[in-house]
Amino acid sequence: MDSTIPSRHPAAPKAVPGPGLRLVAGALGLRKPTTAQFHELGAALNAGDRPMDELVDWMYREGMATTRPLFERALRGGIATVPQAPGPLREFFDYVEAAPDWVDWDKIRHAERVFGVVGRDGLYAARDMSFLGGYLASGFNKTLLRTGALEKGPAKRFAETTQWAMDVASDGGMLPQGAGYRSTVHVRMIHSMVRRHVAALPDWRGEEWGLPINQTDMAATLVGALIAPMVGAMGMGRLVTPRDADAAAHLTRYVGWLMGVEERFLPNDFRDSVRILYHTMTAITHPDETSPQLALPMRDEPLGWHYRHLAGLRRRIARSQHLSIATMFLGPAAMRKLGLPAYTLPWYPLLRIPFNLAQSIWARAVPGRFERAAVRGRAAQLAFIRTLTGTDAAVIGDSAQHIGHAA
Repeated sequence: MDSTIPSRHPAAPKAVPGPGLRLVAGALGLRKPTTAQFHELGAALNAGDRPMDELVDWMYREGMATTRPLFERALRGGIATVPQAPGPLREFFDYVEAAPDWVDWDKIRHAERVFGVVGRDGLYAARDMSFLGGYLASGFNKTLLRTGALEKGPAKRFAETTQWAMDVASDGGMLPQGAGYRSTVHVRMIHSMVRRHVAALPDWRGEEWGLPINQTDMAATLVGALIAPMVGAMGMGRLVTPRDADAAAHLTRYVGWLMGVEERFLPNDFRDSVRILYHTMTAITHPDETSPQLALPMRDEPLGWHYRHLAGLRRRIARSQHLSIATMFLGPAAMRKLGLPAYTLPWYPLLRIPFNLAQSIWARAVPGRFERAAVRGRAAQLAFIRTLTGTDAAVIGDSAQHIGHAA
């Protein structure tokens, strides 16, 4: 193997887990990556986020007590609010505050509504297909375990990830200083701090695992977080038009650019976004003992969710519901590798398909219903986050807060 490629990279593309992604990829005429594409994915396991990594290195050299407040002020109000900003800070924010010429704000506005329309089922698919299925990528698990993923619990990490996605898809969220813009740049900094901290740990095997939170893992996570939920909602009966799908991919492209994902791994359209997810999964799917270690807590996590009425009954139903969704999208083989029941009757998706189909047709047939459906769907998504967290708010980056003191 090429010495520049970590040994975790397989010799040939692996089988993609789950019938869901394979079905969509097949329908779009996608094939496994070419030799050159697969080599690129392997080499990218050693690539970080140079602009942010250099800024974070500078922040630590100068002292976080001084530089972190300046960063936070620029993030909240723009670099113009830091008139005496040091050169490295000004250079970084001048770059991220200037959206690329290819950004189409009309498409992004439409994508915001699309993410609302998929409603709660979109978040369910994010949890049970993308988030849970992501634990099959054991290389990424190595980083998660070293940031305290087991101690923090899956509910906290998923709630933070979901809150970030909600910020990204909020009204005007990706405009400079918008909620999604701020959350994304904040996550980008946290990623860099984690990369710095974990790579320096004595038990980190870089020649085997590559760089923590590398370009390949980031590309898979980006598309998995923002495109997979829509694909999952489609699998549960939500109608998504080509215009909807391409708008979502365009939003994902801009979010990825702001997150520090290199242009070569950013989707150009919906088909390309599925290709990126499909190709990255052939490179990083390698379940090991860490897969059930992280997945098993998610099996019973619904038993601790926060319901105001009939909590015990609703928790048991939710446990069965989410296992049924995971089974449908991931399939028995992947479920076994995650240490979960190999088969649960996919009763929830089957019940939702006719309802979602009828609701989708109604929302598109009646003028004004699409916008109202987006508002209602977003409200349902926010309610689901409250079900996860109870009275505590989901604070993005909180589960990795200790990294900032140790990096």
